[in-house]
Amino acid sequence: MNSSRQTVFPLLALLVVAIAIGAGCASSPKPATDTAKRSSAEVVSTSAPSKTDEMEPDKPVLPPGAAKAPAPFEGDGWQYMFDGKDLSGWKITPFAGHGQVVIVSGNLALTMGDPFTGVNWTNPFPKLNYEIAFDAMRMIGNDFFCGLTLPMSDSNFSLILGGWGGALIGISSINGMDASENETTKYHKFETGVWYRVRVRVTAGRVEAWMDQDKIVDLVLRDRKLSLRPGDIEMSAPIGIASWQTSSALREVKWRPVTAAADPVPKSERY
Repeated sequence: MNSSRQTVFPLLALLVVAIAIGAGCASSPKPATDTAKRSSAEVVSTSAPSKTDEMEPDKPVLPPGAAKAPAPFEGDGWQYMFDGKDLSGWKITPFAGHGQVVIVSGNLALTMGDPFTGVNWTNPFPKLNYEIAFDAMRMIGNDFFCGLTLPMSDSNFSLILGGWGGALIGISSINGMDASENETTKYHKFETGVWYRVRVRVTAGRVEAWMDQDKIVDLVLRDRKLSLRPGDIEMSAPIGIASWQTSSALREVKWRPVTAAADPVPKSERY
């Protein structure tokens, strides 16, 4: 009898343990199925920010001097080409490695490219007998902050401000010689964060240009041929503004028709 009890009690204990284990397994959660995994992945995907939610690239910070009010335009008939609100009438020049082109506080900012950043005018514009004027500022960099490309009849040329290391002024190109090697070559110490009023007048056989109140170009095209410097700047034709490894700001871009040169051409220089 004693031996029977000793045999039964261990068997009962084993049975109780087996029932407890079975109950525990039954109450444990089942492993996640493929469907559950897919649902979890979808939640992560839909909670990720979409392209429309991505932040825009940081806009450049204008130097303090940018707040200085523009000088009045001399004469009548000026028409706005840039309203300070958007790029209407302009497109970004597709230079390889170009920087941002953005509107900042009513100014058109061309941020530093590798090497060029620029814009092209897309609306109708005369090829002769016109003036164009605007304010330009170097924000960052040490090269030209204003490469203004314009038409002259069936040719194009560029007025460069601040090129070739930061100080050069000139027309590119005259008889194949660029702004650093022809009769328009000049040098000026341009200050960063300062507005410069640029004005160019193109009439029959003559190109004139001013920076603020100083006349910097007076070119009579007797035996001279205008052209663009070979290379990427040709993408600025027929009308464009570009910078080279430099951030610049533009404002008050205007033009007007004219009928003659600002100063009479000396008889010795006429055709």
